[in-house]
Amino acid sequence: MIEFTLNGKSVSVAADPDTPLLWAIRDDLGLTGTKFGCGIGMCGACTVHIDGQAIRSCITMLADAAGASVTTIEGLDPAHAHPVQKAWLALQVPQCGYCQSGQIMQAVALIDQYSSPTDAVIDAIMAGNLCRCMTYARIREAIKQAALEMEP
Repeated sequence: MIEFTLNGKSVSVAADPDTPLLWAIRDDLGLTGTKFGCGIGMCGACTVHIDGQAIRSCITMLADAAGASVTTIEGLDPAHAHPVQKAWLALQVPQCGYCQSGQIMQAVALIDQYSSPTDAVIDAIMAGNLCRCMTYARIREAIKQAALEMEP
């Protein structure tokens, strides 16, 4: 039994400790906002936070989450009112939307680390999150807009 906090609630998962966290989140805990993309940690669709750090849940084992705090897109802001989520909607970032939960989770971690990110910082950190609809310019603008709202 692996125990951790998921979106602020204690959970237990009876699965092999070598199960990718992605599948524990989706299959065992029923939260499907985190997406499967490539399965090798290259596309970012499966990005979640462990103790505030953006990680690829498809290559992070369930055992690595033991005792940790895991946040998925569902737990970011249940009212969908996080500044990054609001900027995403205001700037109409999503097209197909498949990668967006991973994009948003990576963007939140980016802003937490860089409160006033430059285009170069945004491009460097977000480069690992792929969007086949090519909405990168809108993603960059949404991150900058959200960062302004989140400034202390």
